Amino acid sequence: MQTIDRAMQVAAVLAGSETKKWFSITDLSKECELPVSTMHRILQSMKKHGLIQQDPDLKLYSLGTKWLEYGLQMYDTFDFVGQIRPEMEKLMLEVEESVYFSKPIGLESLIVERIDCQQNPIRIYDQLGIRIPLNVGAANKAMLANMPKSEAAKIVDALVPKEEKEAFIGVLNEVRAKGFGESHGEKTPGTSSVAAPVFNQLNELMGAISIGYVSFNISEERQTFLKEKVVEYGIRISSKLGYKF
Repeated sequence: MQTIDRAMQVAAVLAGSETKKWFSITDLSKECELPVSTMHRILQSMKKHGLIQQDPDLKLYSLGTKWLEYGLQMYDTFDFVGQIRPEMEKLMLEVEESVYFSKPIGLESLIVERIDCQQNPIRIYDQLGIRIPLNVGAANKAMLANMPKSEAAKIVDALVPKEEKEAFIGVLNEVRAKGFGESHGEKTPGTSSVAAPVFNQLNELMGAISIGYVSFNISEERQTFLKEKVVEYGIRISSKLGYKF
């Protein structure tokens, strides 16, 4: 078990930097607080299984392609290619903004798909695979508001300060009643997003579809249009997945 923990620690370091993609064994030893000899054994094992790769000349390490292989296999199980992604592309073309699909994982959400509008010179850009606490952002509020109440309550208890809990629950009740969540400047100043939940044929929450946009100089009419569209496509995708409204 310790070996798995250490391997995942190495993977987290290699994946966690936005500016640095290649690390020396000394860098990894420092980041993981492990001796170089121990790190060498871990890296050799991870390299054998394709979890990391090594530049033969510079002797630096980065993530291997095995993660991508596993990720693409999971991607297919989420019905993205056949059902969800085409609808996301249609929504992007209608609203001319970046469109995302997020899934809840424990106390966080994971952005698993993004469709960018190439015609829009100013785009909101959230990385695929980024994890966001479930109490932050439009997509997360849309998901949290539509989870079973007992499950949502546990997440709220874990993430929301006691003095803010009553107000936050009020926000979730409003989100559930309106059918969409919205967020303004929570992650990045000057940006906003609107999101709607997506359900499957078993009436289970699958995730949320969201639209990210720059909020300066945006008209009320435009905001209303984006809200209406994200709700429309949340319903369309859910219907394609077999959900009965």
